[in-house]
Amino acid sequence: MNNNPLAAFEQEAPKVAIAFNQLVEALKQTNGLDAKTKQLVYIGIKSALGDPKAIYYHVAMAKELGASRAEIVDAILITLTVCGLNGVASCLPVALSVYDKPDGDGL
Repeated sequence: MNNNPLAAFEQEAPKVAIAFNQLVEALKQTNGLDAKTKQLVYIGIKSALGDPKAIYYHVAMAKELGASRAEIVDAILITLTVCGLNGVASCLPVALSVYDKPDGDGL
């Protein structure tokens, strides 16, 4: 996978990309959820949207933050009741592939 999936965005709209990155950093600083839980929420949302590229990155981050394989799977499976099978079918294989890589083989 490309090491920077937002490279074109950053190149073509640098001011907007900077503002977006500042928003991401501000969201990281909120304290209602811990970092691992935030990543699990991202995994659920991105699975609901059927976005395997985002799953690739967020699963690696969640694993690094201590998320278990079962937590990753549940974050994806929970989307079934709202969005149907598409997100599970497109994202679960990617998530498991990333999670099951030996440490250091992620991003």
